[in-house]
Amino acid sequence: MFDSLHRNSYLYRWNASFVPAYVSPFSFHSTPPYSPLDPYQDVTYQEWMRQQVPPHAHGPERHEERHPHLVHVDWASRFPNEVILHGPPRREVAFTFDDGPDDIWTPRILDVLKQYDVKATFMCVGRRIQQHPQVLLRMIREGHIVGNHTWNHPNLTKITLAEARLQIIRTSDEINRIAGVRPRLFRPPYGALNADVIRELITLDYKIIFWNVDSLDWAKLTAPQVAANILAHTRPGSIILQHSAGGVGESLEDTVQAIPYVVETLRQGGYRIVTVPQMLNISAYH
Repeated sequence: MFDSLHRNSYLYRWNASFVPAYVSPFSFHSTPPYSPLDPYQDVTYQEWMRQQVPPHAHGPERHEERHPHLVHVDWASRFPNEVILHGPPRREVAFTFDDGPDDIWTPRILDVLKQYDVKATFMCVGRRIQQHPQVLLRMIREGHIVGNHTWNHPNLTKITLAEARLQIIRTSDEINRIAGVRPRLFRPPYGALNADVIRELITLDYKIIFWNVDSLDWAKLTAPQVAANILAHTRPGSIILQHSAGGVGESLEDTVQAIPYVVETLRQGGYRIVTVPQMLNISAYH
């Protein structure tokens, strides 16, 4: 069906009745329920890691972890130089992919990006980097940018600041151990932040990269729905959120299948697809 939609350029009309409502990425509740782990306790990495749940045991993106929209905090307005939602209004877009690397979906996405000569920005999970170092190295070798997406994808507003700092530093250390670079880009899981975490990230000299187009590809959409959801909301300077790995048993087949149509349609519309550092004219690594 997707092939026929592609050939007939029928995608927008076919999806008009069920494109999911756009989810704002910058409206968040700001009061964290803290973990019982004492932030002043001398906790080693090994002790801390034993307390962590397996990565993505319930899937990387869950409705219950996304913040309710009753309390709106526009972090980009409060921290305009550190919290980035989009780039300048040039006819450019940036593809970003969260939650990898894995050894199933990330390589397939890399194959498609290579075929279309697209460079993307991958926000990577530390434990998955540890499990799949060769995939991380392939990302960098093929010209993609690697960012920090924490060690095992917790909601940072639901753990202590000490735990959040360990999540960030541990991931940076792992990327540096494998690839010899320390990322300067950070994306919080679920888009969940509070002022203390933002200030900690500023101290660590990170740029916090959000998005203004959410593909919602984690929500079991079809390939035409994923493509339509991206294209319906893309504007000059858009940062587009997609995923390159999922939870246990989760398929990203439709993400893979949507990429060619999205790339071709954007290029026909005069858009360049660039990395986040290219779009923002900033360095990717410390």
